[in-house]
Amino acid sequence: RIFGDGHEKVADALSCVGVVLQGKGELERAMGKYEEAHAMYVGLHGEDHENVAKVLGNMANVLKDQGKGAEALAMQQKALDIKRRTLGSDSDDFVASLLNLGAANRGQGMLDEALARFEEGLGIVRRIHPERSVTEGKFLEGIGNVYSQQGRHEDAFAWWRKAHRMYRK
Repeated sequence: RIFGDGHEKVADALSCVGVVLQGKGELERAMGKYEEAHAMYVGLHGEDHENVAKVLGNMANVLKDQGKGAEALAMQQKALDIKRRTLGSDSDDFVASLLNLGAANRGQGMLDEALARFEEGLGIVRRIHPERSVTEGKFLEGIGNVYSQQGRHEDAFAWWRKAHRMYRK
């Protein structure tokens, strides 16, 4: 043993093993590795740390894959809150989490919440990346998807058209 239990590198390795297991569809085993990594990160850094948020996001993905949407959503929200406090709302990692949470809200039928997340993220992306980015297009599409799900097809079409024009530039 080079580091022993409770070391950052061990927690990182556990998280990576969790990613592989999740990719193989071994969700219970993946969750176990993520839970071990989470406990180590919390022990090392406390609850408010970007590595804690990252592993919580991975755990939320497993929960989603297991069909536990409401639990996944709560865990994603917790990860987002940690990222907002530790990385700030102008962080690309925070913005990516907003996009994921918006999609999760939409998947749970929480369309007003999804729209709020997508609009917040779009505003941030436009401020921190004024040169346009793929992420901006994803937020535009997300807004269009919410409008489509609400039956507002003309509005959806307008937002998807904005995304299309942005991608082509």
